[in-house]
Amino acid sequence: MIPFEEAYDIVKQSIKIIETERIPFLNSVNRILAEDVKSDIEMPPFDKSAVDGYACKAEDLDIPLEIIETVQAGQTPSKTVQQGQCTQIMTGAPVPEGADTIVMVEYTERENNKVKILRKQSKTNISYRAEDVKKGQTVLQKGILIKPQHIAIFASVGYTQVLVYKQVKVGILSTGDELVEPDRKPGISKIRNSNGHQLMTQVAAAGAIPKYYGIAKDTYEDTFEKVTKALSENDVILLSGGVSVGEFDFVAEVLEGAGIKILFDSIAVTPGKPTTFGKSDAKFCFGLPGNPVSSFVQFELLAKPFLYGMAGYNFKPPEIKLPAAEDFTRKRTERRAFIPVHIINGEVKRVEYHGSAHIHALSTADGIISFPVGVNTIKKGELLDVRQI
Repeated sequence: MIPFEEAYDIVKQSIKIIETERIPFLNSVNRILAEDVKSDIEMPPFDKSAVDGYACKAEDLDIPLEIIETVQAGQTPSKTVQQGQCTQIMTGAPVPEGADTIVMVEYTERENNKVKILRKQSKTNISYRAEDVKKGQTVLQKGILIKPQHIAIFASVGYTQVLVYKQVKVGILSTGDELVEPDRKPGISKIRNSNGHQLMTQVAAAGAIPKYYGIAKDTYEDTFEKVTKALSENDVILLSGGVSVGEFDFVAEVLEGAGIKILFDSIAVTPGKPTTFGKSDAKFCFGLPGNPVSSFVQFELLAKPFLYGMAGYNFKPPEIKLPAAEDFTRKRTERRAFIPVHIINGEVKRVEYHGSAHIHALSTADGIISFPVGVNTIKKGELLDVRQI
């Protein structure tokens, strides 16, 4: 049994970044950018008006001004502004030659072809050429998780074919004769397979491509057949159940038979002590415990950052620091404990939690907190790092 921190380091150091591909920029949301993006133009590409108003010389603000033309966004001014003159201008239109300030229309009074300035201003209301971005400047950096706001940047610099890391392919397999699929009503001694389908959605939420391989029977032969098939078709496989030390827990033996070197098979944590991780030259495997809370938590703590890392993304879990609303206590302290919690009025409260099989505890939880090894009490008011889920 190794400390959680050591297990985490082993997983992170095993990451092998996947290949890249180019895809249309509209299809790139939630993918990982695989190169820096540079602007092919200056932004703004010309001096432009930041307001609707009148373009004139700042020295002429005390005299009535003659309107010589009107310029809308998308048009080019045809006249030079001389002393005593102005151009009516719309937001986004190029500033005409000769003008050095734009007076907001709200600060003017117009009569026929003349404009009187009612209020002076301290700023020019001009967005100057290249003040936002210079040609060749990096506008987005390699390794970001692409979000909708990044699409606007791609469009503005003409980056329409985006280089991204390929999505990691993940095979998911549950083990155990006690399992039936969710569309069947379980009989005596049977339970529905919740872990496999929970993991399918966790994998998809992490930007990878899940593929479900069903339920393996509690025999070496059936487990080996499904594991080897999943390994041949995916980059990573996730197994749920069969990683403990029971008579019918074959996963470790099967993985070694399939060419996977086990790097650890026990972590000093709760829930999730029998979590297993191994790899071959190009394939990786997580063996997760059969209890649903254990499976969920260890995926979030270990498998999720690993999958993101393979796709070129340095995942940092969303954490906030909040005070405990009550005392948290536990009896045994030899393992690091992760427990689900509520966030209520900016404070952390315990969720009703009966242990690693209590899947309903997660359905209302806002996050999880950690009890360090050797700590049995967290006092009310103590600041906690809450990992949001």
